[in-house]
Amino acid sequence: MQRSSPTRRGVLTGLGALAAAGAVGAGAAGCAAPSSVGAGKTRLRYWHLFGGGDGVNMKAMLDAYSAAHPSIGLEAATLQWGSPYYTKLGMAGAGGRAPEVAALHLARLAGFAPGRLLDAFDLDLLADHGVTADDFPEDIWKRGAVGGKQYAIPLDTHPMVLFYNTEVCEKAGLLGPDGKLKPIHGAEEFTAALRAAKKATGAPGLVTETIGGDVVGPWRVFSTLYSQTGGKVLSADGRRLALDDAKALKALEYMAMLVDEGLCHRRVDYPGSIAVFNGGKTAFYLNGEWEISSFRTTKLPFSMTRVPALFGRPTAQADCHSFVLPHQRDRGGESNEAAHGFVAWMLKHTVEWAKGGHVPAYLPTLENPAYLKLQPQSEYRSVVNDVALDEPAWFAGSASLMWIELGSAFSGVFTGSRTPQNALKEAKSRLRELLDTPNPFGGAK
Repeated sequence: MQRSSPTRRGVLTGLGALAAAGAVGAGAAGCAAPSSVGAGKTRLRYWHLFGGGDGVNMKAMLDAYSAAHPSIGLEAATLQWGSPYYTKLGMAGAGGRAPEVAALHLARLAGFAPGRLLDAFDLDLLADHGVTADDFPEDIWKRGAVGGKQYAIPLDTHPMVLFYNTEVCEKAGLLGPDGKLKPIHGAEEFTAALRAAKKATGAPGLVTETIGGDVVGPWRVFSTLYSQTGGKVLSADGRRLALDDAKALKALEYMAMLVDEGLCHRRVDYPGSIAVFNGGKTAFYLNGEWEISSFRTTKLPFSMTRVPALFGRPTAQADCHSFVLPHQRDRGGESNEAAHGFVAWMLKHTVEWAKGGHVPAYLPTLENPAYLKLQPQSEYRSVVNDVALDEPAWFAGSASLMWIELGSAFSGVFTGSRTPQNALKEAKSRLRELLDTPNPFGGAK
């Protein structure tokens, strides 16, 4: 996932545009992709938001697909990540003249008006191409369903993971005989590891994003730790506040302790967090697995593993990229069949996609010898069964208002400008405001 910072204004502007699109309907027809396609070929338009290393891997997959399907006229378009992408995709769906298939973050599905802005998959047609529900983790597959219909087919999960500098960890005595990080069980053992790393280098043992414009890193750290306690932010239907104060404070107080004791860098923005870890003195980095390409480029001695189970459960904050069918007034025929075939083919070739760090959601890939040879990507594959996605609310998911609002509230815990108690109070206030705001996308049919 190539992350750029979605501004709150940008998100709100996008929401307003989508609301307007829902009102004008066919007025969004101008969002349709160009109509050129090779003579005699079945037209297949695909919109996605993958840039950086993800974009390189996606292009390799698309080139391979086109080479294997000469009768399909694939037209792939890469659009700007975040709110601009979702605004354009929503407007295209509202006008009924959208591309045949597109990428969507799974945690955003509930707010994207399935049944109005999105069409449901034909699961029989997908099965004809060799893909069924049994090929996915049950919980992730179910998140793609709304009202008994499947609106999203998961491509991957991209969770928060623990990067570790192998040279620093070896110096601190944290590696086993196999050169991998020794197992860490519980918050006390992780704290001890951070202390050992700081003693070895003189630098804080951990870095993660803590500040910046529309910062979301503190939310992602909180979500990981809080989910390990078994706590939920919202009710299962995403309509009511469900924060457990005692569990939330357990996570927030641990976050505060890390910086107060000098075990975690206090003030660092997203690019800065990458630079600090690349500096070679910090043992651990908490972030999404997609930054693997950043450290391979600099040839940093590093590896990756799951976030340790600090508070009971081995869960990690995550979202999933998925395939969706944006609404078309006349969906059907050869192009629709090609869209289903395209999704199935891409899922079956996700070894290439996994090179960018993402964990394939298509379970057969996780047993593919070619995938198992990917190191360190295959080291944390078991997290696919323990990801903590946002509850289904219109304001949740990647590049969402919830991430921005709670990221800001929890940033103060790292910087020292808020106590854990004050941050929790602020977070609950902001969540209540979001819950009281009508969904500008409208509901599903």
